[in-house]
Amino acid sequence: MISIQAEDVDIGTLVDRAKQRGTGAIVLFDGIVRDDGIREMELEAYQDVALKELERIAEDARKKFGLLSVDIIHRIGRLKVGDNILVIIVGAGHRKEAYEGSRYIIEMIKAGVPIWKKELRKDGGRWVPGEHHHGRIS
Repeated sequence: MISIQAEDVDIGTLVDRAKQRGTGAIVLFDGIVRDDGIREMELEAYQDVALKELERIAEDARKKFGLLSVDIIHRIGRLKVGDNILVIIVGAGHRKEAYEGSRYIIEMIKAGVPIWKKELRKDGGRWVPGEHHHGRIS
C-alpha cells in the first residue's frame, strides 16, 4: 500500500500482511508528532506528484534491496502529539536488506517528496524547512 491520507493507519494489519512466504525480516518505521513544544502539526502535500514519487521510491527500493513488500503511508492534515505521520513497513528475506531498504526509503522521501509540515505552537506556527528538492530525484 502506497498512500497519502488523512486517516490514521492500522499498523498491525500492515505488518500481518507483510508476513508472506519468504519473509524473514520486517522493519517498521513509525514517524510520530513528538512532544517538544508542539501542540499540533499540519501537513500538506502536492498529492499527485508526491504519490508518484512514493510509488517510484518503493519500486526502486524493491529492486535495489530485493524487498518482498513495501508499504508507505504518509498522513496529511492536522495531527496531534503522538499521532502517526509516516509509516514505512518493509519485508525482506533477511534483516540487512529490510533495514537498508527502510533507511533508503525514508531518506528518499525526505530528499524529494513534496510534503510540507507546519508546527503549531502556543506562540504561533512555523513551516519546517525541508531537505527536499521538490521533484524527481535522479
